[in-house]
Order: sequence, then structure tokens, then C-alpha cells
Amino acid sequence: MKKLVFAALFSACAFTAQAQDPMVIRYGVDPTFAPYESLDAKGNMVGIDIELGNEICKRLQAKCEWVKINFDGAIPALNARKIDGILSGLTVTERRKKQVLFSTSLYTSGSRMMVPKDVTLETTPESLKGKTIGIVQGTTQAAYANKHWQGKGINLVSYQNDERAKQDLALGRVDGTLQNSAAAHFFFETPDGAKFHLTGTPVEDQEVFGYGTGIGLRLGDTALKDKIDGAIAAMKQDGKYQEILSGYAKYGLVAVKE
Repeated sequence: MKKLVFAALFSACAFTAQAQDPMVIRYGVDPTFAPYESLDAKGNMVGIDIELGNEICKRLQAKCEWVKINFDGAIPALNARKIDGILSGLTVTERRKKQVLFSTSLYTSGSRMMVPKDVTLETTPESLKGKTIGIVQGTTQAAYANKHWQGKGINLVSYQNDERAKQDLALGRVDGTLQNSAAAHFFFETPDGAKFHLTGTPVEDQEVFGYGTGIGLRLGDTALKDKIDGAIAAMKQDGKYQEILSGYAKYGLVAVKE
């Protein structure tokens, strides 16, 4: 009888402990991609994705865990269950929809060519012929360059992250980098960024650049998607979403038209 009572009490305590444990959401982020996410002087994660992710976790009474990844390894890390979601400026495209389940779109930004201040380049194949252009693996900018520039006399050099592409641009190893406009504007505020500018016409291709950015989840993880979408909807309704977004408006980040 005592054994039965003890077992019942143990089960009840275990259930209570489990009930009190918060849900954990492991977000994969590339911290070389300001203003989306980066490390501040104290080593803390900062950026619009960090603010949005923390607010979503707060509303879901969940614990956020930020996992550092290279952007090109984000989807493999998600599918290997090393992370629960990609919150790193991940653009919603039809191609990516075959690999990940997207949350409600969060924001959008354009793409342009970044070059030294004394250089001017157009983004047409004719203007770029004979040039060496840096692109970051796994990005929509890389997808655009591979689709529209490959095989047209343009040397495309791939990098694992945005920081390395910028370093080679500064060293003159590439003539320009096809750049997310918001990341470029943030870079221009730094001493190193003051030497560069955006040039040429913004590149456009709906098939490549899709419908803004969202949180990438595993295919079939509809329960988590529903919770995150609900939190985003509540943020938009009470004004918190716009409050966060307005802090990044100077970088050209805007809400996606619904």
C-alpha cells in the first residue's frame, strides 16, 4: 500500500515539474548579419530578429535559445533537429517552401550592389562582365546571381557568411558584393563601412526574392507554427510589432503587405 501511495506521489510531482518547465525554442541565427542579428561589444545578441524572437517567446511563455550557425548551414541544422527554427533574415520563397515551413512574414528589404565609394556599377550582366562579384551561400542574393549572371562572363565567388564577403571587398579581391540593402546600411554606420556605398538599380525577381522574411520551421511542425503565428498576430494587434520594426526603419526594413 505504501509503495502505491509513494508511486502516486512521485508521478504527481513529476507531472507538476513537467508542467512548470517552460517550452524552449532554439532559434538558429547567423550573428554576422546586422541589423538582423549580430553581437554587441559585450557579446550579447542584438538585432531585429533577436527582438522579435524574444517577444514571441515572451508571449508563448517559452525560453529562447540562440544557436549560432553559418547561414548556408541553417536548413541542414533545422532538419538535423539542432535548432527548432531559423530566425535569420530567411526570405520566404517557393523553393524554400519545399524545404521548410514558414511562419507569417515579418518584414522585407531590397538587394543592391555594394562597392568602394569611388566605384560605380550597374547590376546588368553587360555592366558586370569581366567583374568578380561576391555572394553569400544560401542567400537569395546568391540565388539571383546564379540565375541571372552565371555563364555571362561574370566571376561569382561564394562565401560562408557576409563578414567574409565584406573583408574580401575591402581587400580588393572582389569588385563588389550583391548585398542585402538593410545589412549594407547598417555596415555604413561603422568605420569600415564608411569606405563603401550601394550602386546600381536594385535587383528584382519575385521568384527569387519571394514574400519577405519569416521564421523557417521543420516541415510538418504545424503546432509550433500555429503558436508563433498567433504570437505575431497579437504583436501586430497591440502595436508591439510596429514598435520593434520602427527601430529599424532607417535601414529600409518595412512590413510585408498582406
